[in-house]
Amino acid sequence: MSHADILREWYSEVWENGNTDAIDRYFAPETTAEGLIPEMQVGADDFRDLVMAFRHILGDIHVELPKIIENGDWVSAILQVSTTRADNGAPLQASGSMIGRIKEGRIVEAYNQFDFISLFEQLGQFPKDTLPVCMTGQRLDWA
Repeated sequence: MSHADILREWYSEVWENGNTDAIDRYFAPETTAEGLIPEMQVGADDFRDLVMAFRHILGDIHVELPKIIENGDWVSAILQVSTTRADNGAPLQASGSMIGRIKEGRIVEAYNQFDFISLFEQLGQFPKDTLPVCMTGQRLDWA
């Protein structure tokens, strides 16, 4: 099985199907992922909590990997996530990327980037145009 196939299965089983038991199949026990939560490395147990938290606020999740690059033990992918708001069914889209090292069929290193600002804007948890407002030097007003 190619590293790209392993990555596709990871997103399908864990994120799309919500099968948190599959985390141990794809994620080596000592592995931590960086970049999802600032200043925090996410291990297998943290992933279980993270997946369940997102599945609570989102509807069905669909992850596309339109670009995947493999180089030796390393794999990199662009992510396109389509889902809906759990509360009203409004469509949501967000993107990200992942770079990982795979050994013996499991992810042993993972570095992630995800557009949480856009996702939380669409969920109504951040004000619209959060990033452009912040780039002007203005502070967000949490009314």
